[in-house]
Amino acid sequence: MASAPIRTTLANPAPLGLAGFALTTWLLSMINAGWFSGESMGLVLACALAYGGTAQAIAGIMELPRGNTFGATAFLSYGAFWWSFALFVLFLHDKVPAAFVGWYLFLWGTFTFYMWLATFRSPRALQAIFLALWITFGLLAGGEWTGSVILRMAGGYLGLVTAALAFYLSAADVINEVHGRVVLPVGEPRVFSRHAVAL
Repeated sequence: MASAPIRTTLANPAPLGLAGFALTTWLLSMINAGWFSGESMGLVLACALAYGGTAQAIAGIMELPRGNTFGATAFLSYGAFWWSFALFVLFLHDKVPAAFVGWYLFLWGTFTFYMWLATFRSPRALQAIFLALWITFGLLAGGEWTGSVILRMAGGYLGLVTAALAFYLSAADVINEVHGRVVLPVGEPRVFSRHAVAL
């Protein structure tokens, strides 16, 4: 009896990584936007460790054998961000000056900015995620530096936009692959190159 052929193609980890990022970002952004109080942070931290942190890091590791430097760097880095955020809130929140937290957020914004520059040959949905995210980090950093509730809330609302965009791209990757055609458009880049990066 002949055995079934072994599938050698690697699954696309991007929908997992994007969803882990999106869901955790949405939960935290609802608090930053003022929809919920800090009493809700416990569930954000649980999600940050399990989904935003661990599942996203797994997606990053899955990108390595695919040769996707951008995907591996993005998912492993933001997975580590969620782990560092959870550890900070759990153990260091009252011990670190707000100005230093501002630098933490600003530097994540700097990383996100150059990752955004690397998306210019990728689908426009991916470009939009990184554009919204680095501005979100900037607003939140400004909120820490100035103590401005307005900046923090603005960062929260833009974080919700970022999460919605990431959810959309995750859904598009899954649904388009299942149907074998474009059901949810992602905005193909105008310049095509064999060196183009994509999650």
